[in-house]
Formats: sequence, structure tokens, C-alpha cells
Amino acid sequence: MTRALFIVDVQNDFTEHGALGVAGGDEVAERISRYLAAHASEYEIVVASRDWHDGDNDNGGHFAPEGPDFIDTWPVHCVGGTFGADYDEGFDTTAVTHHLKKGQGKPAYSLFEGVGDDGVTAAVLLEQHGIHDIDVVGLATDYCVRASALDALAAGRGVRVFSDLVAGVHPESSAAALAELAAAGAEVEPAQA
Repeated sequence: MTRALFIVDVQNDFTEHGALGVAGGDEVAERISRYLAAHASEYEIVVASRDWHDGDNDNGGHFAPEGPDFIDTWPVHCVGGTFGADYDEGFDTTAVTHHLKKGQGKPAYSLFEGVGDDGVTAAVLLEQHGIHDIDVVGLATDYCVRASALDALAAGRGVRVFSDLVAGVHPESSAAALAELAAAGAEVEPAQA
């Protein structure tokens, strides 16, 4: 197997009950769990990322609690060690082989900006495991899923984004992100559940 599954930021703060909840986030978490139950064995590695921001600073201007623009600045979210940073309860992480944390003290959107507790990065994992193709799912379509898939393409990998295993902040920007990814060479299609 030379395929990896990247699961982006399926966290409480990005699902309905969180600081930056997206519509359909809980449902996507549950769908990803069902997909993993049926397909985890098809992947060499299953990598899940989480925003893991510092709680005592603005994370390089990423947090703007008084007046976020919801483009580059955001309300406080996914502070490491809090409920908001935890994986959504509907996401069964049993099949996840690697966990990466991103945004520690700085803005970070792509899973490729994450690092494991052991210091490993996504780029290192891809090389170590001989990964040629990456499937991308998670939250949010128009931000972190988009950034992760674009970085996977830039790394020369074949990329599929499963359109039924993502949810975004805005319908228009999510549709634009999927169109951009398709134009950049990603396959955008529903998962084969």
C-alpha cells in the first residue's frame, strides 16, 4: 500500500458545539468513523491533525477575540488541552496511526504544518512509508482541508478529496475550494463507502 488518509481537524471547536462550528461537522465526524471502520486497512498510514493553539498569547496574530475578520483572524479556538481542541466525540480515532498538532504559537492551516509529539512531520511520514497517494477528509473544506490538499499536491502526491467527508465554513467558499483543488489536479469525489 502506498496510500495515506489525512483527517484534518475533526475537533470540537470546529463542530456544531464549538467556537468555530461548521454546519454538518458532527455528521462528518461520524461519517469519517464509518468510513474508517470499512476502509482503514486500505491505508498504509492514517494521519489526523488538530489545531493546538497556545492559550496565553494571540498565536502570531491568529486570535483576535475583540474583532476577528474570519479570514485571517479568528476568535479563540482549539487551545491545547481544552475540550475545544479534543477530537469530536463522533470521530473514532482507533485506526489513526499518527496524530499531528499544528498552530502552536502561530497561524497554521495545513496538516503539513503539524508535528507529532515525537517531532515527526507529515513530510517525514510520507517519505518513511513510501506514500504516493493521499486521500483528504475533515474540517473545514474552505480553510484547513483546502490548505492540506494543496500542500499534498505541491509535494507531488496524487490527491483525492472525498466531498462527502468534508464540511466548510461557507457554502460558496467551500464550493470554490473544491473547484480550485480539482483545477490543481486533485480528484474530488464522494468516498466509496
